[in-house]
Amino acid sequence: MNIARIIILAVGLSLDAFAVAVAVGATIRGSRLFQAFRVGVYFGGFQALMPPLGWLAGAAFGRLLGPLQSWLAFAILAAVGLKMIYESFRLEKAAGRENNYRRTVMLGLAVATSLDALAVGASFALLGTAVILPAAVIGAVAFLFSFAGVMGGEIFGHLGEKKLELLAGLILIGVALKILFESLGGL
Repeated sequence: MNIARIIILAVGLSLDAFAVAVAVGATIRGSRLFQAFRVGVYFGGFQALMPPLGWLAGAAFGRLLGPLQSWLAFAILAAVGLKMIYESFRLEKAAGRENNYRRTVMLGLAVATSLDALAVGASFALLGTAVILPAAVIGAVAFLFSFAGVMGGEIFGHLGEKKLELLAGLILIGVALKILFESLGGL
């Protein structure tokens, strides 16, 4: 997987974390810079951790699937993308609108926003793609997006949260379709 694809994928995966970080930024009091760094570490760290975990699971089960691996990778990415699109149309989103973001709340938000990265890691294993570089890029991009989201949260609030999630879902579906076309001998 080339670096351009990795960055596009990382941006798609990071948009959900960005949207939650904006919501966090809209509700925090106190040192915004510290909170932005803290949210960035939580969200970026989990976004970097999940692809290797997913890759390990995908590698364990991938051998059983044989030629269906590309189809399964397509299905996983498309399902995650469709879920993100669905979530973008829901009326309310549980982003934990409390002023005190304790460690347990941050862990919950970090895990919730990184589950799609777990599925992407599984698809990497099914496609025989290395995971370390993509995981590092995904984590770094998620850190930057989350940091920026908290910093801008006071200004932007929840204005673009739903649109960002819709865009993230469309990006993941685009990546899934590209995988499908490549496995069929196209593109």
